[in-house]
Amino acid sequence: MIMKENLEEMNSRGVSARWPVLLGGAALTRSYVENDLTELYLGDVRYARDAFEGLRLMDAIMAAKRGESPIVDAEAERKRQERKERRERSLRIAEARKARQAADDDAAGPPPSRSDVATDVPLPVPPFWGTRVVKGVQLADYAAMLDERATFMGQWGLKGARGGAGPTYDELVETEGRPRLRYWLDRLTADGILAHAAVVYGYFPCFADGDDLVILGGPEPDAAERLRFTFPRQRRDRRLCLADFYRPRESGEIDVAPFTVVTMGQAIADYANALFAADAYRDYLEVHGLGVQLTEALAEYFHCRIRAELAFSGGGSVGDEDPEDVEEFFRLGYRGARFSLGYGACPNLEDRAKIVELLDPERIGVKLSEEFQLHPEQSTDAIVCHHPEAKYFNT
Repeated sequence: MIMKENLEEMNSRGVSARWPVLLGGAALTRSYVENDLTELYLGDVRYARDAFEGLRLMDAIMAAKRGESPIVDAEAERKRQERKERRERSLRIAEARKARQAADDDAAGPPPSRSDVATDVPLPVPPFWGTRVVKGVQLADYAAMLDERATFMGQWGLKGARGGAGPTYDELVETEGRPRLRYWLDRLTADGILAHAAVVYGYFPCFADGDDLVILGGPEPDAAERLRFTFPRQRRDRRLCLADFYRPRESGEIDVAPFTVVTMGQAIADYANALFAADAYRDYLEVHGLGVQLTEALAEYFHCRIRAELAFSGGGSVGDEDPEDVEEFFRLGYRGARFSLGYGACPNLEDRAKIVELLDPERIGVKLSEEFQLHPEQSTDAIVCHHPEAKYFNT
C-alpha cells in the first residue's frame, strides 16, 4: 500500500515522465511490480531482483540518456510480456480454483476451531520469566550460524557459469566468496563495527484461545491477560494457525512463549552508507548484504540458545534435538520454529508494537517507526514456538 501511495503521489506531482522507478527488495515480487505497479505509474517502472540487477538497469537507463542504447531491451521486454501472459493465465486458473474451494468449504461447514496439532506434548520450563538484555555479543559466538549460500548467492549475486563457460559456483565460493567474507569480517571487527550486536529476549506465560495467543501477567492459570496476538488460520490443508502450537486455554496448563529482538546496531548501516556515498558500490553491496545475514545469524544463534534454556522437568531440553551439522539449521532441522512478523503465519506488522511492549528493545537501541519497521535497519524480531510440529506455513 505504501509503495502504491508513493507512485500515486509521484503521478500527481507530474514527475513520472522524468523519473523512472526501480523497485525490489524482500517485500516486493517481480509479478507485483510488473503487473500491479506498472499499470498504476504513468512513467517507467522496473523490477530488480537484487542490487546487482538494479545496477544493470541503472546502467541501461543512463546509457539510453546518453543515446548509446535503447532503454527497452527487446529480449527483456519479450520475457516481460511472457511473464504477464503467464500471470493472466494463472489468475484465471486461481479464480476457478478459488470458486471450487469456496464451494467445497460451504459443503464442509465451518472450519474447526483448532487443527490436529498435538496438545499433549511435554511442556518445557523457562530459566526465568520476563526479559534479559545481552549486549556486545561476540562474532565468534554466532559466526557459525552465518548462511554462506544466502550471503554469496542471495546477497552478493555470486553465480556460476552454465555449460562450463566459466567457473562454477563452488569455485567462485573458494576464489571470491570466502576470501571476501574473511576480509570483511576481519575489517569490520578491527574497525569496531561488529561490537554493537545485541539482543533482548524473554519468556512469557501464555495459552492459546482459538486463533489467539494470550500473554498472561504471570505463570498462574488465573493470571490476568496482558495482551493477545490474533493470527490467521488456513482455509485448507491442516487448517493451521500459529496459536495451535501453544497449549489451549481449556487444558488448564500454562505454556511458554519466547520472544526476541536482535540488532547489529546502527554502526554497520552507517559504514555501508559511507561506502555508497564514496561510490564504492561493490563494497557497499557486500557490507549491506553481510549485515543482513549477520542479523539472521545472530537471531538463529539466540533461537538456539533459547532451545537450550527451555528445560524439561524430567531432564534434557528442547535443544537436545538440535542437529550436529550446522547446515541442517538452515534447513530448519531442529525442534520448533522462529516466526518473524510480516510472513504468512503472522502477517500483521502492527503486532510488532506488542513485541516492543513486551521486550522494550530501546534498551539495545532498537526503535519502532510509525510504519512498524524496526530501526536500525539490521534488526529483526521473532515469536518462538517450541512445539515439535511448529514449522513454517502459509495461510
